[in-house]
Amino acid sequence: MDFSLPTLALVCLLIFFVAALYSSVGHGGASGYLAVLSFFVVSPEKMSTTALMLNVLVAGLATFSYYRAKHLSMKLAWPFILASIPAAFAGGTIRISEKAYFLLLALVLLFAAYRLAFTSRVEEDQITDKPMNARISLPVGAGIGVLSGIVGVGGGIFLSPIMLLMKWASVKQTAAVSALFIVVNSFAGLGGRALRGSFDVSTSIPIVVAAFTGGLIGSYFGASKFSGLVLRRILCLVLLIAAIKLIMTMV
Repeated sequence: MDFSLPTLALVCLLIFFVAALYSSVGHGGASGYLAVLSFFVVSPEKMSTTALMLNVLVAGLATFSYYRAKHLSMKLAWPFILASIPAAFAGGTIRISEKAYFLLLALVLLFAAYRLAFTSRVEEDQITDKPMNARISLPVGAGIGVLSGIVGVGGGIFLSPIMLLMKWASVKQTAAVSALFIVVNSFAGLGGRALRGSFDVSTSIPIVVAAFTGGLIGSYFGASKFSGLVLRRILCLVLLIAAIKLIMTMV
């Protein structure tokens, strides 16, 4: 992506901020990266591919951190992953019109903003007393996988609330599973794009460095060190503005 130096600096700062916040809760940040890139002249193909690449990097750091802290449960993760990998790959092969892409992206950003606005620390005290049902988790993983592959997100923003709502896991376990889910989904989505010949790897190195640094800091220190409530509200506003901008371009 060709940006002027001041624009590149601004993009890197925003990407760093998004990566730090999302990785602190086990997410890769694709919806945030897409929101940032939507403010600039970037094609849908470059936007989605860049978001998936940064997702792999940042969610990978989060996965490692949660694994070291012994929060990652493969028993919880495997049904989602098993169903999502082929679904995300298939989604990555689907080519949709620019208008349809921006509409889907706007809906994803609005949902992400909603999640950020209403996420509460009360979830930390959640009681997990329900065994996971594969008849539900497998189709959930597949559905999220298809959407992730098409839009260019990892799907953690959708998986986390479902796991918490169903009381299948604690917040820490949910974050760990979501991080791993995002990594494999993003890889699968990139594979699908490569198959249809739209794998654009022109992401600027400074952007990758910004995402890596933000992801490293966020995954290590966690949301509590960053005044999570304030950051969530700021990012929520960014996502809302980006979604409105996308919708207005289609009118």
